[in-house]
Order: sequence, then C-alpha cells, then structure tokens
Amino acid sequence: MFEEAIRTYLQAHRFGSLDLKAVLLDMDGVLFDSMKNHAAAWHEAMKRYNLQMSPEEAYLHEGRTGADTINIISARQRKKEATDEEIENIYETKSEIFNSLPQAERMPGAYELLQKIKGEGLTPVIVTGSGQKSLLERLNKNFPDIFRPELMVTAFDVKYGKPNPEPYLMGLQKAGVKANEAIVVENAPLGVKAGVAAGIFTVAVNTGPLPDEVLTQEGANLLFHSMMEFNNSWERFYHAVKQKP
Repeated sequence: MFEEAIRTYLQAHRFGSLDLKAVLLDMDGVLFDSMKNHAAAWHEAMKRYNLQMSPEEAYLHEGRTGADTINIISARQRKKEATDEEIENIYETKSEIFNSLPQAERMPGAYELLQKIKGEGLTPVIVTGSGQKSLLERLNKNFPDIFRPELMVTAFDVKYGKPNPEPYLMGLQKAGVKANEAIVVENAPLGVKAGVAAGIFTVAVNTGPLPDEVLTQEGANLLFHSMMEFNNSWERFYHAVKQKP
C-alpha cells in the first residue's frame, strides 16, 4: 500500500526517490482537535450578520483566509462581496466566539508521531493559515522541544493562503529542502490541494466529518482516519520511504 503510493507519486513528478528530510504539518485538525470550535464559531458569527454557513461547510473552507471565506459566503447569498468593514467585523466576532470556547485538546497521536519524526532526525515544520499571536507558546506547551520559531509558516508569512501552494513552498524554503525531500500532513481539502500543487507527497488525515473522497479527490497520496492511525502506521510508512525504487 505505502510502496505503491510512493511509486505513483514519484512517477507522476518524475522524481528518482523520496528522500525524506522534513515533515510539513498543518495545525488545526492535525495537531489540535480545534476544527469543531472553528466550525461552531464561523456558524454563529455568520448568523449574527444574517449570513448562513453550516458548521459542516466550515471544514470545506478550512485553510482559506478569513476574508476569502466571508466573501465566498457573501457573494453566494447577497450577490456581492463584503466590504472591508464587514470583513473586519465578522472576523473579529468569529475570533471572539472561538476564544470563548474551551481550548482544544492536543489531537490524540500527534505528539507520539512528532516524537518519532524527531527521533528519525527529520525536521518538523508548521504550515498554518492561523495568525494567533500565542501560537509558539501554545505549541511549546503541548509539544515541548518539537518546534522552532524559524520553522513556522503562518498567515503573516504569505501573500496567498491555501489552496495556493505558496505556504507549502515557503515551508520547503524554510526547511531548506526540495519537494521530494518532504511530506505534507493535512486534514483539509484546501490544504491537501496546496500540498499537491507544491509537488509534495501529501498525507491526508481525515479528522473531521467530511467523506474521504473530498480529500482523495484533491490528490492526497495517502489517507488515514486519525493521527493515531498514522502514528501506528509510521514505522511501516517510513520503512517504505527508505526503500529506494
């Protein structure tokens, strides 16, 4: 299974091998079980401004900038984009609601997987659309001795968010590696699309309510149903990576 997925990826991109040196990880829905809070906050914030967005739909927009998400909903329902003031107000309301909810727990299996990744001498890199000011502090608290500030791509680092490949291309640049020297770990369709567009082997972890096909249709090379499942499969996956084609 893993060997075939790697072989298909290499053939598609005409790479000779997958020389793994770095692992590029999304944050919400991958490292933290936070997407249900984001979904609830988006749903409630939109409702307060007479816009409709189900919690389930929020998972489809995960990875977009807040402004793009608001404009898509506004254009669909009001036939016009939101003003800058509306975007600021809606996003501020969404952030206030999100911050009022209980803080999301670490995703089961995530820390264990990261310890294995570090143990193999691989470089973990955060690639998130988040712009939370307390990001590094929160990561260090939940994942001690794993992440370094210079190996993080946040909303402040890029002009274009996912599904544009720019965040993952910047992740490669910060890690000092090429596309065939990294893998992406993503839970969102737009994130998978961004990883694939960057030419990187992309592992989808379906930790939300979306059907598997939504992730595989965006080009995911492998799919797991939880971070714990990926963690439990890591040794077999890494063994397959090290086997030269």
